[in-house]
Amino acid sequence: MPDKRTARDQIPEHFASLDEAGEFWDTHDLADYDDMTQEVQFEVDLKSRTFLTALEPDLARKVADYAHQQGVSTETLINVWLTEKLMAARSSG
Repeated sequence: MPDKRTARDQIPEHFASLDEAGEFWDTHDLADYDDMTQEVQFEVDLKSRTFLTALEPDLARKVADYAHQQGVSTETLINVWLTEKLMAARSSG
């Protein structure tokens, strides 16, 4: 019986996108690469929640562009702005 490890495709060091990684694993079996896996420990914070809020498309593009110019994610920029706005509203009211 041939050794599976010599007949398998090499896993790319980096995938260009999640789609590319998905395409690779859609056509390959992790069991063929079990010698390359290792046990890991990690924690998951289940208390964290994400709330989705709709934005007007033009506003969303402008915010995303500005966030990119500032070197932060859109989510970070929105969170900073909303925190500042709430603090200002609380101190004035």
